[in-house]
Amino acid sequence: MWQARGWAVIIIPTKYAGHATELAREAAAARHQVVLAAGGDGTLGEVANGLAGSATALGVLPVGTANSFAQELRLPLPGRWRRHKLLQVSDALLHGRIHQMDLGWVQNGEADGRFWMLWAGVGADGYFVEQVEPRPTWSKKLGRLGYVIQGIGLAPKFPKMHAWVEVDGQVYEDDYVLVVVSMCRLYVGGEIVLSPQAKLDDGLFEVWLFRGETLAQAVYFLTLARMQKHLHNPDVTMVYGRDVTIRSQPVMPAHTDGEPAGHTPVHCQIKPATLRLLVPDTAPTDLFTQSGEPLPRQG
Repeated sequence: MWQARGWAVIIIPTKYAGHATELAREAAAARHQVVLAAGGDGTLGEVANGLAGSATALGVLPVGTANSFAQELRLPLPGRWRRHKLLQVSDALLHGRIHQMDLGWVQNGEADGRFWMLWAGVGADGYFVEQVEPRPTWSKKLGRLGYVIQGIGLAPKFPKMHAWVEVDGQVYEDDYVLVVVSMCRLYVGGEIVLSPQAKLDDGLFEVWLFRGETLAQAVYFLTLARMQKHLHNPDVTMVYGRDVTIRSQPVMPAHTDGEPAGHTPVHCQIKPATLRLLVPDTAPTDLFTQSGEPLPRQG
């Protein structure tokens, strides 16, 4: 389809973790207009790290397990019996617009900093990611059911977390079961509308603080969120911010976009308008504050 519309297409498979970042960086240096990332949210994050700050746009071909960001853009999701959906995805992208998207930047003392697209989390989700990633082949083949099976035995081992969350100089201290620094609307693989009014280019995080001690409470909060009843719960706090530091006792694992990101303390900063994103015509019209620019026609 892309070639029929006049585009020259080069296909390069990734060979190891982080390879997508290297390939994307090379594509940007070669001044290619678009990099299509075929994978899930982890692949998108790697490609975004290679394209950040460049003139090359990122396009989404959702073939991962959850494809949360693709759902954010309301793209049709392919499957074993729905491979033709990728043609619909490509058509939506070819009729899309290029927007400047914000990225998050995470830094801790264990590794070099990196960009992220969706969320950074400490608490229940960071603990879960550390315990199940990298996922074995059998779990990946089972998709979301594989996550559930791997997670069954984790609840009794989850430690109580006391956290200090500093947002633009204001400190929030309590027993939190989950702290989510979010840039998008959806959460948990696209299943939950966590931040219904979020914009991808407003220069702000939505920082969610869920007060509690057990994984059962985390599940309760996420159930409320699925029913859109979390917004006014007294044990749930949301604040906007640009600079977030999370400290905890005990030290807890963190994640960004479902990938392990070291341990607390974790420092997140918003990096406005850092990624050029090819946004399909299926995306909500209010997902961005700016109108974007049309994808240049080829041929």
